Amino acid sequence: MSQYPQLYSRIGFVHEYPPLSKDEMQFVLQRQWKKPGFGQDDADFTDARAAAAVVRLTAGNFRLLQRLFMQIERIARINEIAAITEEVVEAAAQTLVIGNAN
Repeated sequence: MSQYPQLYSRIGFVHEYPPLSKDEMQFVLQRQWKKPGFGQDDADFTDARAAAAVVRLTAGNFRLLQRLFMQIERIARINEIAAITEEVVEAAAQTLVIGNAN
């Protein structure tokens, strides 16, 4: 970073966080799912597919997970959607700049 003095002068420190583990991801997903008022049912196939799409798109990146859920909430509110589906997750991801979303 010292090669870029303008950027270097604006950053106090850099800390790389490892991706969330499977248990951490499940913990965060459960809380994020409740924030917009949606219920998450592990037995519901639609919820399981939507959660899998979130995990796939974010790859355990906590900041990206937060940004994705902000867009999910926005899309659900605008379209008056009562459930988070894989299609809602994909639409939210399209509004974000995500590197390799495979």
